[in-house]
Amino acid sequence: MLGLPDVTALDLELDGYWLTAWFNEPDSRNPLTQARVKDLLTLCAALEDRRDIRGVTFRGRDGVFCAGGDLKSFQSEGQGGRHEDIVTLSLTAARLYDAVNALPQITVMAVEGAAMAGGFGFVCVGDVVLAESNARFGLPETMIGLTPAQISPFVVQRLGRREARRLMLLAPTLSGQDAVDIGLVDGLVSNAAEMDAAIDDVRRQVGRCAPGAIAETKRLILSLPELSREEQTQAAADLFAGRLLSDEGREGVASFLEKRSPNWRET
Repeated sequence: MLGLPDVTALDLELDGYWLTAWFNEPDSRNPLTQARVKDLLTLCAALEDRRDIRGVTFRGRDGVFCAGGDLKSFQSEGQGGRHEDIVTLSLTAARLYDAVNALPQITVMAVEGAAMAGGFGFVCVGDVVLAESNARFGLPETMIGLTPAQISPFVVQRLGRREARRLMLLAPTLSGQDAVDIGLVDGLVSNAAEMDAAIDDVRRQVGRCAPGAIAETKRLILSLPELSREEQTQAAADLFAGRLLSDEGREGVASFLEKRSPNWRET
């Protein structure tokens, strides 16, 4: 499909400049199996240099987002696995969250049903989070003797340390409105049709923005916490200069002054 990878644990639907990646095992609540993690990593690698694809929606088939890690696999590893093998699995999960977090496209997490454990963490690496009002969210790891390990930095990134501590330690289940109230979810919808419409609204807004500028702005946002103040100012200055001298920058300024739409704008 137009240069997209051949994957089986995801259904990929490309519509113009927008890609939808569907988790396609709703009968088992779309867990993050090894196969799905592998396919997601493959997809992220394929999207790194795709500026023709401006946005990606992650969504679950049949109104089910993602139940998190594959507990059957966890049970097998816990009963007979080796420490080093489990560490490798965990590090692969870390690569997944890093890859989705750093995608140059706008990412929309469309949550229907439930986003639990690793699925909750997946939500936290999205740029825009939409949810049905009856969706449920939670980090139940401590209730089954585990820890929300590789997702923890992204929960903190999304919600702040205070809220992350409460959720990761006490493991409450949140409603859609609860998720809005703490800043996890950006907008609530009532049904699948409203979800489609809300995603279309995001898509239209993204279509007004320069794809290269979005990619570079995301990269700057992610890099800022790791930089000193001096490094932040230099990075911002270098990026601004590069964008002003870029084809997009020149076109954007010219189109504004000439009172016309820039050449990347989609209607």
